[in-house]
Amino acid sequence: MVIDRDLAEVYNVETKALYQAVKRNIDKFPEDFRFQLTTEEKNELVTNCDRFDILKHSSVNPQAFNEHGVLMLANVLKSVIATQMSIRLVRAFVQLRKAIATNTQVQLEIPQIKYNVEQIAKKQKGHDQNIELLFEYIYRLQEKEESPPTKPNSKGEIGFKVGGK
Repeated sequence: MVIDRDLAEVYNVETKALYQAVKRNIDKFPEDFRFQLTTEEKNELVTNCDRFDILKHSSVNPQAFNEHGVLMLANVLKSVIATQMSIRLVRAFVQLRKAIATNTQVQLEIPQIKYNVEQIAKKQKGHDQNIELLFEYIYRLQEKEESPPTKPNSKGEIGFKVGGK
């Protein structure tokens, strides 16, 4: 929120001219664009912020504008600076919209990236299982090679015994 006094300074107009512009174009300033501070809010503002000390002597409670009100005010005021500010604000909003669109695109891509990673992990798990199975077969083959050969069946022995053994 920005106080009318600050906006008048930024747009290089008198606060009175700012009030007149708002009154002439009141339909362009709905309640969600601007509001009048209450006496209590004004007193709290003066108490908490030294730079608003001048408001202490004002008989009129200041108006506060949000970003929409600031832009609308820049459009209705008749000053070169207000026109320049209006153009800058519109450009800033365009840049903000582009940044949000880029961020939204990235957010839309994240689920696809997660899905791809999960698919790769599943394939990798399958490869890991295949490699483990391959090692198991190799170990079995090694065990067969390392185990002593079995004695041939005594019934069909061929050959002779040397030395009476």
